[in-house]
Amino acid sequence: MKWRFLKVCGVVCALQGLACGPPSKRGFPESARWAAYYGPASDIDTARLAADFQVLDIDADPTLGGWTVDQIASLKAGGRNRVLTYLSLGSCEQQRDYWARAPDGFIPCGLNTKAQLGPYAGFPEETWVNSADPDLQHLIVDFVAPRLLALGVDGLFLDNMDVVDRGDVLDARCDAVCAQGSLDLVRRLRERFPDALLVTNNGTTDVTRLGRSGGLTFPSLLDGVTHEGVFQPALDARVLGEMRAWRDLRLRPGGRQFLVASLDYVPSCDSPATSEVRDGCRREQFTCGVSDLTNNVSAVCWPP
Repeated sequence: MKWRFLKVCGVVCALQGLACGPPSKRGFPESARWAAYYGPASDIDTARLAADFQVLDIDADPTLGGWTVDQIASLKAGGRNRVLTYLSLGSCEQQRDYWARAPDGFIPCGLNTKAQLGPYAGFPEETWVNSADPDLQHLIVDFVAPRLLALGVDGLFLDNMDVVDRGDVLDARCDAVCAQGSLDLVRRLRERFPDALLVTNNGTTDVTRLGRSGGLTFPSLLDGVTHEGVFQPALDARVLGEMRAWRDLRLRPGGRQFLVASLDYVPSCDSPATSEVRDGCRREQFTCGVSDLTNNVSAVCWPP
Protein backbone atom coordinates (compact mmCIF):
# COMPACT_ATOMS: atom_id res chain seq x y z
CA MET A 1 0.00 0.00 0.00
CA LYS A 2 2.83 2.42 0.83
CA TRP A 3 4.55 1.70 -2.50
CA ARG A 4 1.30 2.27 -4.36
CA PHE A 5 0.75 5.60 -2.57
CA LEU A 6 4.27 6.78 -3.40
CA LYS A 7 3.86 5.79 -7.03
CA VAL A 8 0.58 7.71 -7.35
CA CYS A 9 2.11 10.68 -5.55
CA GLY A 10 5.03 10.70 -7.96
CA VAL A 11 2.79 10.68 -11.02
CA VAL A 12 0.55 13.45 -9.67
CA CYS A 13 3.54 15.59 -8.72
CA ALA A 14 5.07 15.11 -12.16
CA LEU A 15 1.82 16.17 -13.79
CA GLN A 16 1.49 19.25 -11.62
CA GLY A 17 5.19 20.19 -11.68
CA LEU A 18 5.46 19.85 -7.89
CA ALA A 19 8.49 18.82 -5.84
CA CYS A 20 7.62 15.35 -4.54
CA GLY A 21 10.27 12.66 -4.22
CA PRO A 22 13.27 12.87 -6.59
CA PRO A 23 13.75 16.19 -8.42
CA SER A 24 11.60 16.50 -11.53
CA LYS A 25 13.32 16.40 -14.91
CA ARG A 26 10.58 18.45 -16.50
CA GLY A 27 10.90 21.97 -17.88
CA PHE A 28 13.58 23.70 -19.92
CA PRO A 29 16.70 25.79 -19.24
CA GLU A 30 16.02 29.48 -18.88
CA SER A 31 16.59 31.69 -21.94
CA ALA A 32 17.38 28.66 -24.09
CA ARG A 33 17.84 28.79 -27.86
CA TRP A 34 16.05 26.11 -29.82
CA ALA A 35 16.30 24.57 -33.26
CA ALA A 36 14.42 21.95 -35.25
CA TYR A 37 16.60 19.84 -37.50
CA TYR A 38 15.25 16.70 -39.18
CA GLY A 39 18.25 15.72 -41.26
CA PRO A 40 20.78 13.03 -40.29
CA ALA A 41 23.69 13.72 -37.97
CA SER A 42 26.08 13.17 -40.87
CA ASP A 43 24.80 16.30 -42.63
CA ILE A 44 25.39 18.86 -39.89
CA ASP A 45 28.06 20.00 -37.45
CA THR A 46 26.73 18.27 -34.34
CA ALA A 47 29.32 19.89 -32.06
CA ARG A 48 28.23 23.34 -33.19
CA LEU A 49 24.57 22.33 -32.88
CA ALA A 50 25.14 21.30 -29.25
CA ALA A 51 27.14 24.44 -28.51
CA ASP A 52 24.71 26.96 -30.03
CA PHE A 53 21.33 25.52 -28.99
CA GLN A 54 20.09 24.31 -25.63
CA VAL A 55 16.84 22.81 -26.96
CA LEU A 56 17.00 20.59 -30.02
CA ASP A 57 14.27 18.78 -31.94
CA ILE A 58 15.57 15.99 -34.17
CA ASP A 59 14.08 12.96 -35.91
CA ALA A 60 15.60 10.06 -34.00
CA ASP A 61 13.36 7.36 -35.49
CA PRO A 62 15.72 4.36 -35.27
CA THR A 63 14.49 2.85 -38.54
CA LEU A 64 15.62 5.95 -40.45
CA GLY A 65 19.19 5.55 -39.20
CA GLY A 66 19.89 9.26 -38.89
CA TRP A 67 21.12 9.30 -35.29
CA THR A 68 22.95 6.90 -33.01
CA VAL A 69 22.62 6.73 -29.25
CA ASP A 70 26.12 8.22 -28.91
CA GLN A 71 25.34 11.12 -31.24
CA ILE A 72 22.19 11.92 -29.28
CA ALA A 73 24.19 11.84 -26.05
CA SER A 74 26.68 14.30 -27.52
CA LEU A 75 23.84 16.72 -28.31
CA LYS A 76 22.82 16.63 -24.65
CA ALA A 77 26.25 17.99 -23.72
CA GLY A 78 26.45 16.34 -20.34
CA GLY A 79 22.92 17.40 -19.40
CA ARG A 80 23.22 21.06 -20.37
CA ASN A 81 20.91 20.67 -23.39
CA ARG A 82 17.51 19.07 -23.90
CA VAL A 83 16.93 16.87 -26.94
CA LEU A 84 13.46 16.05 -28.26
CA THR A 85 12.54 13.70 -31.05
CA TYR A 86 9.78 14.15 -33.58
CA LEU A 87 6.58 12.14 -33.21
CA SER A 88 3.39 12.96 -35.10
CA LEU A 89 0.25 12.46 -33.03
CA GLY A 90 -2.30 13.92 -35.42
CA SER A 91 -1.18 11.96 -38.45
CA CYS A 92 0.56 8.79 -39.55
CA GLU A 93 3.38 8.87 -42.09
CA GLN A 94 4.11 6.18 -44.62
CA GLN A 95 7.88 6.49 -44.21
CA ARG A 96 7.62 5.18 -40.63
CA ASP A 97 8.02 1.42 -40.28
CA TYR A 98 4.95 1.23 -38.05
CA TRP A 99 2.80 2.33 -41.00
CA ALA A 100 3.07 -1.16 -42.49
CA ARG A 101 4.15 -3.43 -39.64
CA ALA A 102 4.22 -3.65 -35.87
CA PRO A 103 4.92 -6.31 -33.21
CA ASP A 104 2.30 -8.84 -32.23
CA GLY A 105 -0.52 -7.21 -30.30
CA PHE A 106 -0.33 -3.92 -32.22
CA ILE A 107 -2.08 -2.71 -35.38
CA PRO A 108 0.10 -0.69 -37.80
CA CYS A 109 -1.17 2.75 -38.78
CA GLY A 110 -1.67 1.81 -42.41
CA LEU A 111 -3.85 -1.16 -41.51
CA ASN A 112 -5.87 0.65 -38.87
CA THR A 113 -8.39 2.08 -41.32
CA LYS A 114 -10.95 2.88 -38.61
CA ALA A 115 -8.50 5.46 -37.18
CA GLN A 116 -7.80 7.17 -40.49
CA LEU A 117 -9.59 10.48 -41.07
CA GLY A 118 -8.38 11.38 -44.53
CA PRO A 119 -5.41 12.52 -46.62
CA TYR A 120 -3.23 15.36 -45.38
CA ALA A 121 -3.46 18.00 -48.12
CA GLY A 122 -0.02 18.84 -49.48
CA PHE A 123 1.59 15.80 -47.86
CA PRO A 124 0.68 12.78 -50.02
CA GLU A 125 2.50 10.29 -47.77
CA GLU A 126 0.64 11.41 -44.65
CA THR A 127 -2.85 10.67 -43.29
CA TRP A 128 -4.79 12.46 -40.55
CA VAL A 129 -5.77 10.12 -37.73
CA ASN A 130 -8.29 9.99 -34.92
CA SER A 131 -6.24 9.75 -31.73
CA ALA A 132 -9.27 8.57 -29.76
CA ASP A 133 -8.89 5.18 -31.44
CA PRO A 134 -7.74 2.71 -28.73
CA ASP A 135 -5.56 0.67 -31.09
CA LEU A 136 -3.76 3.81 -32.28
CA GLN A 137 -3.23 4.93 -28.68
CA HIS A 138 -1.86 1.50 -27.80
CA LEU A 139 0.57 1.66 -30.72
CA ILE A 140 1.86 5.12 -29.79
CA VAL A 141 2.02 4.75 -26.00
CA ASP A 142 3.26 1.17 -25.76
CA PHE A 143 5.45 0.77 -28.85
CA VAL A 144 6.42 3.93 -30.74
CA ALA A 145 7.12 6.29 -27.82
CA PRO A 146 9.06 3.78 -25.67
CA ARG A 147 11.27 2.88 -28.62
CA LEU A 148 12.10 6.56 -29.21
CA LEU A 149 12.76 7.38 -25.55
CA ALA A 150 15.01 4.32 -25.23
CA LEU A 151 17.49 6.13 -27.48
CA GLY A 152 18.26 8.58 -24.69
CA VAL A 153 16.31 11.62 -25.87
CA ASP A 154 14.78 13.81 -23.16
CA GLY A 155 11.30 13.89 -24.62
CA LEU A 156 8.89 14.03 -27.51
CA PHE A 157 7.98 16.78 -29.99
CA LEU A 158 4.33 15.98 -30.67
CA ASP A 159 3.50 17.28 -34.12
CA ASN A 160 0.18 17.92 -35.87
CA MET A 161 -1.69 18.62 -32.65
CA ASP A 162 -3.82 21.00 -34.72
CA VAL A 163 -5.90 17.95 -35.67
CA VAL A 164 -8.03 18.94 -32.66
CA ASP A 165 -9.09 22.10 -34.49
CA ARG A 166 -10.15 20.40 -37.72
CA GLY A 167 -13.75 19.51 -36.88
CA ASP A 168 -15.11 21.11 -40.06
CA VAL A 169 -12.11 20.67 -42.35
CA LEU A 170 -12.77 18.35 -45.27
CA ASP A 171 -9.47 16.48 -45.15
CA ALA A 172 -9.77 15.56 -41.47
CA ARG A 173 -13.13 16.19 -39.75
CA CYS A 174 -11.87 15.52 -36.24
CA ASP A 175 -15.01 15.74 -34.10
CA ALA A 176 -15.25 16.44 -30.35
CA VAL A 177 -14.55 12.80 -29.46
CA CYS A 178 -11.50 12.81 -31.71
CA ALA A 179 -10.24 16.08 -30.21
CA GLN A 180 -10.65 14.81 -26.66
CA GLY A 181 -8.89 11.61 -27.68
CA SER A 182 -5.85 13.64 -28.69
CA LEU A 183 -5.75 15.28 -25.25
CA ASP A 184 -6.19 11.90 -23.59
CA LEU A 185 -3.36 10.40 -25.64
CA VAL A 186 -0.99 13.08 -24.37
CA ARG A 187 -2.16 12.37 -20.81
CA ARG A 188 -1.43 8.68 -21.30
CA LEU A 189 2.06 9.55 -22.47
CA ARG A 190 2.56 11.71 -19.40
CA GLU A 191 1.36 8.94 -17.09
CA ARG A 192 3.61 6.39 -18.78
CA PHE A 193 6.64 8.71 -18.87
CA PRO A 194 6.33 11.15 -15.92
CA ASP A 195 9.78 12.70 -16.44
CA ALA A 196 9.76 12.94 -20.23
CA LEU A 197 9.52 16.37 -21.84
CA LEU A 198 6.33 16.69 -23.86
CA VAL A 199 6.00 19.58 -26.32
CA THR A 200 3.09 19.95 -28.75
CA ASN A 201 3.37 21.63 -32.13
CA ASN A 202 0.48 23.72 -33.49
CA GLY A 203 -2.96 23.20 -31.95
CA THR A 204 -2.63 26.19 -29.59
CA THR A 205 -6.31 27.20 -29.55
CA ASP A 206 -8.68 27.11 -26.57
CA VAL A 207 -9.30 23.42 -27.30
CA THR A 208 -5.90 22.62 -25.83
CA ARG A 209 -5.22 25.64 -23.60
CA LEU A 210 -8.53 25.26 -21.76
CA GLY A 211 -8.81 21.49 -22.21
CA ARG A 212 -8.82 18.84 -19.53
CA SER A 213 -8.07 15.13 -19.43
CA GLY A 214 -8.46 12.69 -16.57
CA GLY A 215 -9.34 15.52 -14.18
CA LEU A 216 -6.17 17.45 -15.03
CA THR A 217 -5.76 20.64 -17.01
CA PHE A 218 -4.18 19.88 -20.37
CA PRO A 219 -1.43 22.53 -20.01
CA SER A 220 -0.22 20.81 -16.81
CA LEU A 221 0.64 17.75 -18.90
CA LEU A 222 3.05 19.69 -21.11
CA ASP A 223 6.50 21.21 -20.92
CA GLY A 224 5.97 23.50 -23.89
CA VAL A 225 4.05 24.48 -26.99
CA THR A 226 5.34 25.55 -30.38
CA HIS A 227 3.68 26.88 -33.51
CA GLU A 228 4.91 27.15 -37.05
CA GLY A 229 4.54 30.28 -39.15
CA VAL A 230 3.93 32.85 -36.43
CA PHE A 231 5.95 35.69 -37.98
CA GLN A 232 6.71 34.46 -41.53
CA PRO A 233 5.83 34.68 -44.37
CA ALA A 234 3.59 37.27 -42.70
CA LEU A 235 2.53 37.91 -39.14
CA ASP A 236 -0.35 35.59 -38.22
CA ALA A 237 -2.36 37.68 -35.75
CA ARG A 238 -4.62 34.80 -34.72
CA VAL A 239 -1.74 32.47 -33.88
CA LEU A 240 0.16 35.27 -32.18
CA GLY A 241 -2.82 35.83 -29.88
CA GLU A 242 -2.96 32.12 -29.06
CA MET A 243 0.76 32.03 -28.25
CA ARG A 244 0.46 35.09 -26.04
CA ALA A 245 -2.30 33.35 -24.10
CA TRP A 246 -0.05 30.33 -23.51
CA ARG A 247 2.84 32.60 -22.52
CA ASP A 248 0.64 34.40 -20.02
CA LEU A 249 -0.19 31.16 -18.21
CA ARG A 250 3.33 31.43 -16.75
CA LEU A 251 3.59 27.68 -16.32
CA ARG A 252 6.60 26.26 -14.45
CA PRO A 253 6.84 22.47 -14.98
CA GLY A 254 9.33 21.08 -12.51
CA GLY A 255 9.99 24.64 -11.38
CA ARG A 256 11.59 25.39 -14.75
CA GLN A 257 10.75 27.29 -17.91
CA PHE A 258 7.72 26.29 -19.96
CA LEU A 259 8.74 26.50 -23.61
CA VAL A 260 6.63 28.88 -25.71
CA ALA A 261 8.33 28.81 -29.08
CA SER A 262 7.79 29.78 -32.68
CA LEU A 263 9.20 27.96 -35.68
CA ASP A 264 9.37 30.18 -38.74
CA TYR A 265 10.66 29.41 -42.21
CA VAL A 266 12.60 32.06 -44.11
CA PRO A 267 13.75 32.23 -47.77
CA SER A 268 17.35 32.07 -46.59
CA CYS A 269 19.09 32.45 -43.26
CA ASP A 270 20.79 35.69 -44.32
CA SER A 271 17.56 37.34 -45.50
CA PRO A 272 15.97 40.28 -43.63
CA ALA A 273 13.14 37.91 -42.65
CA THR A 274 15.46 36.14 -40.21
CA SER A 275 16.09 39.31 -38.23
CA GLU A 276 12.39 40.14 -38.33
CA VAL A 277 11.52 36.78 -36.82
CA ARG A 278 14.11 37.12 -34.07
CA ASP A 279 12.99 40.66 -33.27
CA GLY A 280 9.41 39.42 -33.02
CA CYS A 281 10.41 36.61 -30.66
CA ARG A 282 12.29 38.98 -28.37
CA ARG A 283 9.38 41.39 -28.33
CA GLU A 284 6.89 38.67 -27.45
CA GLN A 285 9.19 36.78 -25.06
CA PHE A 286 9.00 33.61 -27.17
CA THR A 287 11.81 31.17 -27.79
CA CYS A 288 12.74 31.52 -31.43
CA GLY A 289 13.41 28.83 -34.03
CA VAL A 290 14.30 29.76 -37.61
CA SER A 291 14.80 27.35 -40.49
CA ASP A 292 15.69 27.76 -44.15
CA LEU A 293 12.50 27.13 -46.14
CA THR A 294 14.34 25.58 -49.07
CA ASN A 295 15.73 22.72 -46.97
CA ASN A 296 12.55 21.28 -45.41
CA VAL A 297 13.83 21.61 -41.82
CA SER A 298 17.12 20.02 -42.81
CA ALA A 299 19.12 23.18 -42.13
CA VAL A 300 19.13 25.54 -39.19
CA CYS A 301 19.73 29.25 -39.09
CA TRP A 302 22.62 29.61 -36.66
CA PRO A 303 22.39 32.36 -34.04
CA PRO A 304 24.28 35.55 -34.84
